[in-house]
Amino acid sequence: MRKWFESETEKRDRVKAIIPVHLYGQCADMDPILEIAKEYDIPVIEDAAQAIGARYPSKTGTKKAGTMGTMGCFSFFPSKNLGAMGDGGMVVTDDPTIDEKLKKLRNHGAKPKYYHALIGGNFRLDPIQAAILLVKLPHLDTWHKMRQENAAYYDENLNVKGIKKPDVAYKREFHIYNQYVISVMEQRDELRKFLAENNIGTEIYYPVPFHEQECFRYLGYKSGDFPNSEYATKHTIALPIYPELTTEMQDYVVDKLISSLAHQLISS
Repeated sequence: MRKWFESETEKRDRVKAIIPVHLYGQCADMDPILEIAKEYDIPVIEDAAQAIGARYPSKTGTKKAGTMGTMGCFSFFPSKNLGAMGDGGMVVTDDPTIDEKLKKLRNHGAKPKYYHALIGGNFRLDPIQAAILLVKLPHLDTWHKMRQENAAYYDENLNVKGIKKPDVAYKREFHIYNQYVISVMEQRDELRKFLAENNIGTEIYYPVPFHEQECFRYLGYKSGDFPNSEYATKHTIALPIYPELTTEMQDYVVDKLISSLAHQLISS
């Protein structure tokens, strides 16, 4: 990242913000990002949609996802660790000017009512969603711990040739495991189909990398420009990791993974 900022002078001057993504429940490496952002006076907007409660071992002490940048963005979509019954989200900041602007933007740009300083939108959280979140919030740390225990069980028992288990960048207790994503060397889609036939739900995060999305074609990137992203779209799959998952259920998942991969080896 630093190499890019030092070499791409013209492009650097067009950078409006840096958006690190805390993916799958684990924080991005924030210290280098924050150092560069401070050096070039660029705001940092943390995408913490999958990482509420995740922690990062900063040089200045342990920090929580969403609290290190200029703003932190959280999602309360039902599938998140802290999910409402419908769509919802939250933005946090310690900048009073940004705070005031965000409050206007979420309410059609108005403050006071009917007096519009900005063109905003209707981004208010429904009271029923807020009420549900307030009931669930006290249980969040317990649910994190249950996800961490489920991940540890997978790590201990999912010793299958052809599967790479997810890395823990810092400490397991810093990772809130919104997803448990494995990498499958071969026939990922066939594996997913087999698991579905055996009533095991999985997901692919994400099937198309950003630079190949239709909406970003105007940027001029092509297949092969970001090989790691492209590899992930073709080889990764998320296994069940929710708090209520039992040991018996995880054993079933592991058994079916072993059965499928063993069948692949025999077939090949």
